[in-house]
Amino acid sequence: MVVELYLDLLSQPCRALFIFAKKNNIPFEFKHVELLKGQHLSEEFGKVNVLKKVPALKDGAFTLAESIAILLYLSRKFNTPDHWYPSDLQKRARVDEYLSWQHTTIREKGCQIFIIKVLVPLLIGQPFSPEKLEEAVKELNSVLNQFEEKFLQNKPFIVGNEISLADLMAIVELMEPVGCGCDIFENRPKLVEWRSRVEEAVGKELFQQAHEILLNAKNLSTTQLPPELRESMKRLLKP
Repeated sequence: MVVELYLDLLSQPCRALFIFAKKNNIPFEFKHVELLKGQHLSEEFGKVNVLKKVPALKDGAFTLAESIAILLYLSRKFNTPDHWYPSDLQKRARVDEYLSWQHTTIREKGCQIFIIKVLVPLLIGQPFSPEKLEEAVKELNSVLNQFEEKFLQNKPFIVGNEISLADLMAIVELMEPVGCGCDIFENRPKLVEWRSRVEEAVGKELFQQAHEILLNAKNLSTTQLPPELRESMKRLLKP
């Protein structure tokens, strides 16, 4: 029985899971949950994940939420190559360290740029604020400095010479601003080289496939978003 992965590739963690499963030839059924149609709020999806968030996994009668938990579950169930989540105690600790740090730094700051440039105009119907965008880019640059100095340093990848779950989670988050036309890699040669190595490690075709929707964010539409969800999101995003 193949596992079922409930994903929307507009979501960063969903892209990480998609790339990881595809790269490691993990048999899975792609269950598309379209966020901009509000499908994650449906009663049917709630039976899979009561939190009503993607990604989610269903393996027989077993269900699991939260992207990192799902990545670790898949890595153990399918015995993926050691470099993804090393058995070496200290290397594994480095992966855990990054995964613990990234939630309120790389993820939060990258998301903010996408919200300002894409979601606010899309849902509120108003142009984004250049001042807010400038501040968001400044905050992201601050955590990018930390990422380079603390985690990447002068290594090919976060943990050393091979790609790990830490690199995978990092790249999908850093592509989020890129998807809305904000080149955060500009003037950061170390980051550019790291991105190229990550793309090469997962496969450029797979990387492109996972990010196709994001890189065409200008074509997104909320016409099928339920009215109550639209109003709720408007209140949440209102400048």
